[in-house]
Amino acid sequence: MKAFKLSPSSLSLMEDCPRCFWLHHNQRIKRPDTIFPSLPSGMDRILKTHFDKFMRKGELPPELKENKECKDIKLFEDEETLQVWRNNRKGITWTDKEGNLLRGAVDNILVNKKNNNLVVLDYKTRGYPVKEDTPKYYQKQLDIYNFLLRKNGYNTEDYGFLLFYIPREVTETGEVIFDTTLVKMKINIANAENIWKKALKLLNGPCPAMKKDDEECVWCRMIQSQDGT
Repeated sequence: MKAFKLSPSSLSLMEDCPRCFWLHHNQRIKRPDTIFPSLPSGMDRILKTHFDKFMRKGELPPELKENKECKDIKLFEDEETLQVWRNNRKGITWTDKEGNLLRGAVDNILVNKKNNNLVVLDYKTRGYPVKEDTPKYYQKQLDIYNFLLRKNGYNTEDYGFLLFYIPREVTETGEVIFDTTLVKMKINIANAENIWKKALKLLNGPCPAMKKDDEECVWCRMIQSQDGT
């Protein structure tokens, strides 16, 4: 049986289009990448640097320190391990008994000082305030990160954090001021396990049929018209 290498982004592709997901991993037919704005990746980089400065001082940055949800929280202090877990080519990995590998790269890790349980922290940059349903779109991502940590022998809390940065204004001297919103999310490990099992079952089965409704994948239609896949 073929072994597969998966990540939260590839599992998101499965949810978006099972056929594209199957073709990508079984026939190396990759859906073209869409244009992705560079600002979020730039923000991600400077936020990690920002948080690391406070971690080396043994302090929380203001975004967390002033929030009551972080009363007994500190930043994860194993900088060497954190750099591996953040690396998209390394990350937090786990391989099942069939050789299938799951990898995820986190933004940051917090620690509950009362019990040393880990808490996943993920940064998000948005152009407008967080809506009530906004956090749910990142549920699977947080679930998978916690699933990976537990598979590697770490204890994690049953919650994680999303930290949203939203631009508010530009000062007279050109600095952009951001507001922050910290959202506490309940973790569902069973959800991550089900997604993992669903992905492997799909990949080890026949190629899914092309969708018949109006929302069928344009890329799937293009591939089918070219070679009948």
